[in-house]
Amino acid sequence: MRELVIVSGKGGTGKTSLVAAFASLAKNCAFCDADVDAADLHLLLTPKNRASHDFQGGCEAVIQPDRCSACGTCRDLCRWDAIDASFKVDPVACEGCGVCVWFCPENAIDFPVKTCGQWFIADTRFGPLVHARLGIAEENSGKLVTLVRQEVENLAAITGRDLILTDGPPGVGCPVIASLGGAAGLVIVTEPTVSGLHDLKRVVQLAAHFKVPAMVCINKSDLNGDMAKQIEAYAEESGLPVVGKIPHEPAFIEAMVQGQTIMEFSPQSPAAGNIEEIWYKIETNLG
Repeated sequence: MRELVIVSGKGGTGKTSLVAAFASLAKNCAFCDADVDAADLHLLLTPKNRASHDFQGGCEAVIQPDRCSACGTCRDLCRWDAIDASFKVDPVACEGCGVCVWFCPENAIDFPVKTCGQWFIADTRFGPLVHARLGIAEENSGKLVTLVRQEVENLAAITGRDLILTDGPPGVGCPVIASLGGAAGLVIVTEPTVSGLHDLKRVVQLAAHFKVPAMVCINKSDLNGDMAKQIEAYAEESGLPVVGKIPHEPAFIEAMVQGQTIMEFSPQSPAAGNIEEIWYKIETNLG
């Protein structure tokens, strides 16, 4: 079983639309949406959830008034100013560090584990999907990414899938790091802009650090031909295969509005033809 992770150095490059298009072409595949902070693969794959589970991560201080002597130790020690004058904890300001819990002389502060979101096992028209929804402004997204990847691996093993196709998060932060380990290959989706090239370089460095073989795909390649050439030159200097270039295609947006992939909505479009060629090259590079 292999896992192919599709990432981008920045948001808005068309990564999820490409993942959905690849889902139309992949055979015997399970799918994972690891972009838990802003999951949207389900908008195109229209999953039917058959199991849902709460995700718990981190703790939150809760002061019990009946045990509190209002000594002020917790307020003095809280560097986040999360405890007000009436000794109530602001759940938004509380970072869950636990200092107030440890040093409260009356043991008046409980420290329960928070429920931060949910994760789901679902069926789609292309195969099984594991996806998640992190609560607004909640943390531990890297932990949730690790969880959904473990669950899709178990699901793929049970159902006899040969490949896991993962829609990764944008950027280079903790969620991206959590999505890379153990992957067989990485497709970095970029666009021909200065920021696109800059962020591509950061993801390439991250992939090299974790020794994950990377490939480059240039989306909206005809918007700036010179920048597209610079990206190709950088990829060649770095020893990275460019699996393809996709022209700007309004049909992507129209397909998204209909809840379809570009391969379903406009299979005869130039972009759909390019994506078929790209998928063939990706499969070849994965062996």
